[in-house]
Amino acid sequence: MDQMPATINSREAMISDYRCFFCFARAFGQLIENENISDENKKSFTREMAKVYTEICDNFSAPVFSRELHAILKQYTHNIDPYKLVKHQSNDLVLNMYSDFKKKVEESGDPFDMALRLAIAGNIIDFGISRDFDLQETIDKVLHTDFAIDQSSELKQALLQAKTVLYLGDNAGEIVFDKLFIETMAHANLYYAVRGGPVINDVTIEDALYVGMDKVSHIISNGYDAPSTIVEHCSLEFNDVFDRADTIISKGHGNLEGLLGKTEKEVYYLLMVKCDVIADTLGVKKGDFVVKKNHSI
Repeated sequence: MDQMPATINSREAMISDYRCFFCFARAFGQLIENENISDENKKSFTREMAKVYTEICDNFSAPVFSRELHAILKQYTHNIDPYKLVKHQSNDLVLNMYSDFKKKVEESGDPFDMALRLAIAGNIIDFGISRDFDLQETIDKVLHTDFAIDQSSELKQALLQAKTVLYLGDNAGEIVFDKLFIETMAHANLYYAVRGGPVINDVTIEDALYVGMDKVSHIISNGYDAPSTIVEHCSLEFNDVFDRADTIISKGHGNLEGLLGKTEKEVYYLLMVKCDVIADTLGVKKGDFVVKKNHSI
């Protein structure tokens, strides 16, 4: 049974909350500890972080803040992709389990639902939120839990009718589950969009090719290195596909933060809710699983 909150929080048009700053502080605190930079530079970066937040706090956007902070950090570390190793490890981790998951989908009474649930479970692989997660525990939970918002039947029908589908990728490792879901839906004209450059553990062209996404979709870059989809900053190629797409599938927190309440397109948000801010925005609980249509309210 579909479960929908009575109303969507007024923050839907701009997900902005003071709690985001402290989440970023924890994440970047851990990141700078792992980088080979001096204590003085760590202090300097912290001052710059506070300055950027002060400048944008009245019009806060988590993806924009994240992009700015990563750009600043790269000036200290000269490391354009600090998550390169963990992205590779995440992709290999799920690729090594791929055949087992594919068999589980094929033997399921409802392959679409099974592949969808696995794709959402993969959203737990998010180093922008936390490095402490249990993938198998999340998979077990998603297979035995009702979605807090469930518009998957509408998504399935939309995919049958759509001439063009755009799937917005999120994290490395998770992309392997996306591939399995895309194989299962078997749409003839589906585009898989990745980030325009390395940011956190988000997927890039390199990740998509590594897991064989080109075998099941048309891969495109969104042309922008924010951990999100911010349409006005994306490339002309991406915007052309975005405009033409009949149905858009948006994976994860970052894409939701960039699009929710900001487009009239038919967007289905697929994610595991990993923070209280997003939970409050959607009217659900942290840890819930969601399939939400953009025009559901």
